[in-house]
Amino acid sequence: MAFATHERVRIYWRLDGAADKPVLVLLNSIGCDLSLYDAAAPHLLPAFRLLRIDTRGHGASDAPAADYALDLLAGDVLAVMDAAGVARASVCGVSLGGMIGMELALKAPERIEALVVACTAPTPAPDVPTWTARVATVRAEGMTAVVDLVLGRFFSPDFRARRPETVDTVRAGMLAMDAEGYAGCCAAIRDMDLLRRLPGVAVPTLLVYGRKDIAAPFEGHGDRIAAAIPGARVAMLDTAHLPCVEDPAAFAGAVRGFLAEAQGGSATREAAEVLFEAGLKTRRKVLGDAWVDRSLARRTDFTADYQAMITRYAWNEVWSRPGLDHRTRRLLVLAICAALARWEEFRLHVRAGLEQGGFTQDELKEVLMQTAIYAGVPAANTAFTEASEIIAALAGQ
Repeated sequence: MAFATHERVRIYWRLDGAADKPVLVLLNSIGCDLSLYDAAAPHLLPAFRLLRIDTRGHGASDAPAADYALDLLAGDVLAVMDAAGVARASVCGVSLGGMIGMELALKAPERIEALVVACTAPTPAPDVPTWTARVATVRAEGMTAVVDLVLGRFFSPDFRARRPETVDTVRAGMLAMDAEGYAGCCAAIRDMDLLRRLPGVAVPTLLVYGRKDIAAPFEGHGDRIAAAIPGARVAMLDTAHLPCVEDPAAFAGAVRGFLAEAQGGSATREAAEVLFEAGLKTRRKVLGDAWVDRSLARRTDFTADYQAMITRYAWNEVWSRPGLDHRTRRLLVLAICAALARWEEFRLHVRAGLEQGGFTQDELKEVLMQTAIYAGVPAANTAFTEASEIIAALAGQ
């Protein structure tokens, strides 16, 4: 087992993955150890070397009887990085781990390449009395006094119903914790003072929050961090307080996508934006401003990446190729959509082509006649019906 020592306290750490990959430091939530990331690790290892750490008071790390502070916990992480021979790394932390990550970005920005904070808060206020009471309760009565309360806030009801074995595993880990270690970390949360300092975070930052999280919801917590950290980005997942447990694939996907861009620097993002804008011009020319504006307005967190992808690749890479003009491409799309019964796309391109002067009704008719021969009369029948309804609607405008 590997340990680093900081201020006479041993901190347990584990390093997994290929030595040629960039290092990602993973910091656990209060009440959990480094196994918090077990389900997400297989999704992260293809891209990173993972340095996982048992926060002071948790797992195999020492649990001295004292009130801890975020600065002390951040120092523990730096001691582990030194012991592991890691000069710089990206850092990802959930809950308390996110607080430590933000403290690290302020304390040692030269050691941090990028930051991901998940389901965390920038200040305990107005929850100071809650954390004060929890410190006293745990020290007086042990972990059994708070475990059910904490688990009720860690997981969404549907996840608890679907995955009782996971919930029970986390419960067992909490009950096995040293109460002093848990109380010490509660004190660090109680006494933290991050919010006013967050404008000083100068590394690329992603905020990951769960839509079902009642412990640290985005509203009132993440939104304040997003407003304070310059350029911070936000990803929302359909989870509660531990997204790396409830939906490890989605969590890892958000982390990998963000860090790939962050490690590539602003040039990657700027290149993607240039391709998007170029594709958007073609998309507007073919489909018209009104339709494109409606489509962009309907974007959600779930669909935005798809919309960006098709704009960059379909509309810039393919529709802008010089080998065929737009009229020919329009007619090809009509024939293919009719042959494959892609009627939503067929109607879109019939309407757009006729409205934008991309082809004439006679040319549309000839395409559908050709479709009848090579794709079948039933396909052509439906295509003529769909096109006739659109022609009639346009005539009535």
